[in-house]
This record gives sequence, structure tokens and C-alpha cells, in this order.
Amino acid sequence: MTRDPAPVRPADRPILPAAIAGVASAAAALGVSELVSGVLAGAPSLILSVGRLVIDLQPPGAKDLVVALFGQNDKLALEILVVLIALAIGAGVGILALSQPSIAAMVVVGFAGLGFVAALRDPAATMTLAAIVAGVAAIAGVGVLDRLTAPLRAVDGPTMPDWRRRGFLLRGAGIAAASVVAGFVGRSLLERQRESPGQVVGRIPPPGEIATLPPGAELPVDGISPLVVPNDDFYRIDTALIVPSVDLTSWQLRIHGLVERETTLTFDELVALGTFEQYVTIACVSNEVGGDLVGNAKWTGVRLREVLDIAGVRPEATQLVGRAVDGWTAGMPTAWVMDPRREPMIAVQMNDAPLPLAHGFPARLIVPGLFGYVSATKWLGELELTTWEAFNGYWVPLGWAKEGPILTQSRIDVPANGARVAAGRFVLAGVAWAPDRGVRSVEVAIDGAWQPAVVSTPISDATWVQWRLDWNATAGDHDIAVRATDGRGDVQTADHSAPAPDGARGHHTIRVSVA
Repeated sequence: MTRDPAPVRPADRPILPAAIAGVASAAAALGVSELVSGVLAGAPSLILSVGRLVIDLQPPGAKDLVVALFGQNDKLALEILVVLIALAIGAGVGILALSQPSIAAMVVVGFAGLGFVAALRDPAATMTLAAIVAGVAAIAGVGVLDRLTAPLRAVDGPTMPDWRRRGFLLRGAGIAAASVVAGFVGRSLLERQRESPGQVVGRIPPPGEIATLPPGAELPVDGISPLVVPNDDFYRIDTALIVPSVDLTSWQLRIHGLVERETTLTFDELVALGTFEQYVTIACVSNEVGGDLVGNAKWTGVRLREVLDIAGVRPEATQLVGRAVDGWTAGMPTAWVMDPRREPMIAVQMNDAPLPLAHGFPARLIVPGLFGYVSATKWLGELELTTWEAFNGYWVPLGWAKEGPILTQSRIDVPANGARVAAGRFVLAGVAWAPDRGVRSVEVAIDGAWQPAVVSTPISDATWVQWRLDWNATAGDHDIAVRATDGRGDVQTADHSAPAPDGARGHHTIRVSVA
């Protein structure tokens, strides 16, 4: 009696080539999906969709850790992580395909389905385009997986003949290279789909109120932070892995909720209300003591209260919610917005240029005195009036405080921590901010002895100031700290705290060596 030969186990087949085949199939799925999203206007990127899903599902404290590790490169780090995890899963799927090719194919389709579901979380996504991208990714992934693993299943041992190995590696390398090219081309095309801020040139009327810098607002110190941070250098922290695509011709601002009259304004109708300029310092709640997630700029836009008056805010409306076109939300007290001591605005220009894509084109909220996570809605699409108890903005359920006033802070820019300086006269310098209370004074401690610094002329209570102190540096190691006193007379606390849940506290302290 003749018996059928025993099936060859996966362990008896070339595992490493199978893993490589799986990685190539995952790369093909990702690369082709990116290309399709770039070619089809409005089609979602599966990488970005999954990345946004990760952001939305992150546990409390994750934002603080990621920003601390990667700073403004947090989005790039997340995209790389998503790709690496996908490739690692692909390796496992390739090994599975040696013995269970049908199940391996189902896993590939399942992950494409996950991308489809993640894409539908974007308010701007359409089911048809999301299905097309996910379908193409599944087809590419399954096709490459089968093409590369089918010959491996015919191998009767853990090794392959040299001629077959060379052919396999050439095919795998070619597919991987083509996938990378497709991915880069697709991402480039996707970026080009973004509406150009230049489209608003000529549509914004000249501001009725001009903001100017008072004499003495800037201190001539090399290395100090510029009083007005250029747009390209301004910090950016948000949840958008790629900036939303906004069609200016169809963009509208909807004001609704607890209002007398639900109102919708086009861009031209918004700016026709009249614009004005003001310098405002904004800051990210994730900014560490001495960090750079803070900046001052000149903003041009429309008074927020004037827009709200058109709709008529009802007395019971205790919270204003800003909602971006991609669904991100921030909630702030209505009383803060309505307080005449500050001038919140819907900004449409930044430093005399159309609002950059990365900073919220075509319109964003600038609310003096509040951290960005509770106020500075970019890519603004809606203003909703509701009660304080009825709604929590995006970051509140993730462990951040519901109220987010900017804390009094100061920073040493010159010298850097750990610097070596020459003995003799040396200028210490930096910035201090307390929007919208203003900065009354700045003090610097050298080895524990506090002394007053020279402070620049404030532009307003809503902006930071520069400071400097002439120091007669003596040989040795020295600890230098800085603290500010705000316009109400409150001194910046020395008690240290992490950024979560409502901002970092403590004195920025450095150590320098003098020789």
C-alpha cells in the first residue's frame, strides 16, 4: 500500500524568504494605496487614516510623551511607526502564507478593511473613494503575496536553489522599490491637492486697525528669540497628519447651537465684516519649561465677538466650541471670549501673509490667554454655542484639563544649557510671556542670587517680551535660572510640574561653564 507523502511543514520551508515576501506585499499595498490617494482627488490615505485612528485612541498621557520625545516631528514619527508595524505584520503574513495561503490573503484583506474603516472616521471622506483605495490596497497586497510565496511553497526544504533565490530576491527588491516610488509619488500628489493660500490674495480687505511695534520692543541680542516668529519657524502641534484639503470656493463657517439665528458665512462674507491686526503670543500646553512650543505673531482677521453677535448668543450658552473641517474640537468658556479686556479673533492672515496651510488655512481661532488645545482651532468650519457641561473638546477625555489658561513662563535663550563661555562681560537673554495678563518684570538668579533683568517694551498684554541681563562671568560652573512676574503681580512658581494636565510649571534653569 502506497502512502501519500507527509505534508511539508512551514519549518521545513524557507522562512526568511517568506517573511521578505510578506514585507514586499505590505509595501506594495501601502505604496499603491498612497498612489491612488494622490491621483484621485479627495481619496484618503490609508497610512494617514490609521495614524489618525491611533491618535484618536491614544491613552491619557501619550500626547505628552510623544511630543517630549519627538517635538514637532511627532507626526512623521507616527507615520513611520504605522509603516513599520504594517511591514512587520506583513512579514508574519508571508510566513503564514507558506502553509495557509488563503488565510494569509484574508488577513491582508482584513487590514485593508481596517484602513477603510479608519478612513471613514474623517468627516471629509466618502465611502466610495475609501472603498476604492482599500480595495486597490487589498488587491495589490494579495497579488504580490501570492506571486512571491507560490514558488516558496513548492520548495521541499528550508533552502532554495541559488538560481531560484536570486530570481526571488530580484522580484522582491523590484516590487519593494516600485512600492516606495509609488508611495512617494502618491504622497507628493496628495500634498499638491491642498488648496493654495495664495488663492485668497486680493480677497481680504485692508485691515481697519494696524498693529505696530512700539519703540524698544526688540532687544539687539544675538541668539535671542525673534520678537515676531517667522511663519516657517512657528511651532506646529496638532492632530492632522496631513493638512485638510479646503476648497475656498465652497468653504463656509457655520455658527449654530444656543444662538438666536443659525448663521452661515462664506469666506468673502466673513472678511467683508472688516479685519484688524494684533500681535498675540500662543502656546501649546505640551510645552516643557524652557521649551519652544510657543511663539508670537501678527494676526489679521475678524473680531470673533462680531461674528457671534450676528448669530445672537443666548444667555445659557456657557461654552463656545470651535470645530475644524476634519472634526477636531476645542471648547472654551463663552465668558472668556466675551470679556472686553481681550480681543479673540478669526484669523485669516499671519505676519502679513495668507494663513499658511499648516497653521489653519483658510481661517483659525486666536484667543488670547488660552492654550491652543482649548481654543486655537485651525481649519475652522463651525462655531457651536452650548453649555459647559454638555460637551468636552478633543483633548479633555484624554486627561487634559477642561480649562486651559496659559501660565506665566520665561525662558533662557542665551546661553544654551551646558555652554562654555569666556570670563568677563556676557549677555544673558531670553523671553517671558503671560498672555493675556502681560509681563511686569523678569528676574535672573545666578547661583541662587536673584537680580532684575532689563525687559523690552511690551507690544501688549497678549504678547511675550524679551529680556536681557549683563553678567560679569567669573570662572567656574554656574547655575542660572529665570522667573517672570505677570501684570497682576503673581510670580512664576518654582514648583515643578509636567505639562499634563494644564501646563508645565517651574523655573527654566541651565548650567554653564566659564573659563
